[in-house]
Amino acid sequence: DANGIGDFYYAPPSGYKALCTANLPDPAIPLPSEQFNTVTYTGNGADDRNMTGVGFQPDFVWLKSRSGANNHYLYDAIRGPNKQILSNASVAEGNIADRMQAFQSDGFQLGTSSEINNNGHNYVSWNWKANGSGSNDTSGDIDAVVSANQTSGFSIVTFTANGSDAGTIPHGLGAIPDVVLYKIRSAANNWNLRTTIIDGSDDYLQLNTTAAKVNLSSAYGNVTSSFFTNFGFSNGLTIVAYCFASKPGFSKIGTYTGNGSTDGVFINTGFKTAWVMIKRADSTGSWNIKDTTRAVYNADGYTLLAEASDAEYGSSNTLIDELSNGFKCRSTSAGINANGGTYLYMAFAESPFKTANAR
Repeated sequence: DANGIGDFYYAPPSGYKALCTANLPDPAIPLPSEQFNTVTYTGNGADDRNMTGVGFQPDFVWLKSRSGANNHYLYDAIRGPNKQILSNASVAEGNIADRMQAFQSDGFQLGTSSEINNNGHNYVSWNWKANGSGSNDTSGDIDAVVSANQTSGFSIVTFTANGSDAGTIPHGLGAIPDVVLYKIRSAANNWNLRTTIIDGSDDYLQLNTTAAKVNLSSAYGNVTSSFFTNFGFSNGLTIVAYCFASKPGFSKIGTYTGNGSTDGVFINTGFKTAWVMIKRADSTGSWNIKDTTRAVYNADGYTLLAEASDAEYGSSNTLIDELSNGFKCRSTSAGINANGGTYLYMAFAESPFKTANAR
């Protein structure tokens, strides 16, 4: 072909190339593990424990016990270590000194807390790279501190609400986020995940509940390549938002329709998946989280639920195959593959398809 690849009896037509990975475009993010990585560990109860192996200094760390019924603990570099929020609860931000103690160049430091470092218990940490502790951005109606990684399509934003519905807040991505995940820090309130991915209209779901999606009023304005909006939060409330935009070969946020079969639907993400979260959008259902670090082989039944404190479970009810170019449902469960059900998913890459190996 035009790239000198293949052994054809006749010359390929102009513009056509041999079907092989060498002819695929080079990925913008050749090593996804430099932007997102999963690390598992066993607790030892020791203070000032340095957890390494992330491969970069994480700016957003999500910790969960696999062995026990403990909360999900979320930390980020803008709010700082010790300041936790829980994906499975509506409670306000807490300041706990003996849990996450520091962000480090190749991971983070843990304290003695049994919630995240209990001797002999197994844990997982999901780690994203943003842009450090962020900087002030006054370009919107509401000033914010923004830590944005435009390469990977991820940013962390903190701001103080002003009571408006459509007041604009900068997110720093330079692209329209597929998901904006809001949490009030200074008071108890449900998480709000805002997206237009499900049906093209503005919808929201709650990360800490199993509720179906709800349509948003146009009064809340639009999410743009520069701004999201205040979402009606009352004046003086402090908020953190996590913004995600899909990036080819690294991340994909999308939907699929279930078929109710063990030979389930295949979802083409364009990369080998490292982490997948699935939520039924048109009905109640859990936020099922999978990753290829906890589940080394297909089919992957190892599940943690973002809205629940439950320990990890392995079940045929949430089986998926994690593949070199996406994932495939292997269950009839309503949680991931009810016939006709609409599902929202978020996926991050282990490797782009061009360099992926099957499991």
